[in-house]
Amino acid sequence: MSTPLPRPSYAAVLRVPHARRTFAAALVGRLSYGTVSLALMLSLTRSTGSYAVAGLVMALFGAMGVLLSPYRAALVDRHGPRRALLPMALLYAALLCVLAAACRRPGTPEAVLAVLAALAGACPPPLGPTMRAVWAELLPDRALLQRAYSLDGVAEELLFVSGPLLVGAVVAVAPPTAGVVLSAVLVAVGTLAFVTSATTAALRPAGREKGEDAVPGGGATGQARALLQPVVVAAGVGVSVSAVDLLVVAYAGERGLGDGAVAWVLAALSVGSAVGGLANGAVAWTSPTRARLPFFAAGLGLCLAAAGLAPGLGTLLPAVMCAGLCVAPALTTAYLIADESAAPGFRVRAGTWCNTAVNAGSSAGAAAVGLLVERLPLPVCFALSGAVAAAAALVPGPVSRRRSRARRPRPPRHESRAGRASGRP
Repeated sequence: MSTPLPRPSYAAVLRVPHARRTFAAALVGRLSYGTVSLALMLSLTRSTGSYAVAGLVMALFGAMGVLLSPYRAALVDRHGPRRALLPMALLYAALLCVLAAACRRPGTPEAVLAVLAALAGACPPPLGPTMRAVWAELLPDRALLQRAYSLDGVAEELLFVSGPLLVGAVVAVAPPTAGVVLSAVLVAVGTLAFVTSATTAALRPAGREKGEDAVPGGGATGQARALLQPVVVAAGVGVSVSAVDLLVVAYAGERGLGDGAVAWVLAALSVGSAVGGLANGAVAWTSPTRARLPFFAAGLGLCLAAAGLAPGLGTLLPAVMCAGLCVAPALTTAYLIADESAAPGFRVRAGTWCNTAVNAGSSAGAAAVGLLVERLPLPVCFALSGAVAAAAALVPGPVSRRRSRARRPRPPRHESRAGRASGRP
């Protein structure tokens, strides 16, 4: 399917036939997810005149997206991206346009807006997990796949930074609903280009039986056990990172630093994540992914705890940037473990579980820190936010193989070295 590449680099990843076109198409579609939240929030606020109603409708939109994401991923695994993604994208785009029209129409009942938002939230196509599954099919070499996942993660980070900026440019010359329509166009065009690329044929439909029963490690239970560590760490990272937004706002308000300082600190987090992601992809790691994952999660937790002790902006910036250095590597490694653990026909779902965990953790973290920040000192809030990621680092990987290996009779001395040299099965 893919020819061996001489040098495991980012350039080598993009030299894979059709990779650039497919990746670019996926990024266009995924840019929609960076623009839709702000555009929809502004549209709902202007339509209803109530921040509470707008927040509730957005919560429904996000909750439906998180809860149903494994089911949408299952459709891709069973039927393939070409048959599953495009109908989802077109329905999602159509519902966004209807929602934008409802926001433009004066006097639209709030219940109607809530129902439309919930329906739209149920339909977004899982472009990120599917693209990562395509990378895994195209790049059997693990070093190249690590670089591809790192590149993918950094690009996604930049999408969620540039998306709100794009919406800001749109609303400067048009109503916020134009941003919602733009999100619909992006996801429809990007998905169409993605599914018509030759590389999407690498993901073949697995069907129900293969996707659900051909699971290593003892069926669905073994699959769940294998995914526990990356999913919990992804959720912990989501909690910790989402908490930073509100904590930095509270830190700046407590010290009278102003909104400009908040923007700089959050930018430092994103820059640190991008640098860490690129560095992680460029390193030729000798340790296995499951051994690296706890260190990245623990590093994030320790850096956030240290950030809470920063006496001023000059120390808060580097502390938050150091925390960011661990974010993309932690998530990239979690996705790699999910791919390693996935049975044929389960790859999109495995990646989606990690993606869902990040989103669910982000929502939970934002809600929890909002309750804590008014009741506890800020250093304690920073420490608690970091403790979530550090606690996730304590979740062990699957132990069934280690136990079964321990029960095996020990080989004779002259065979033990050869057995170890041959590598893990």
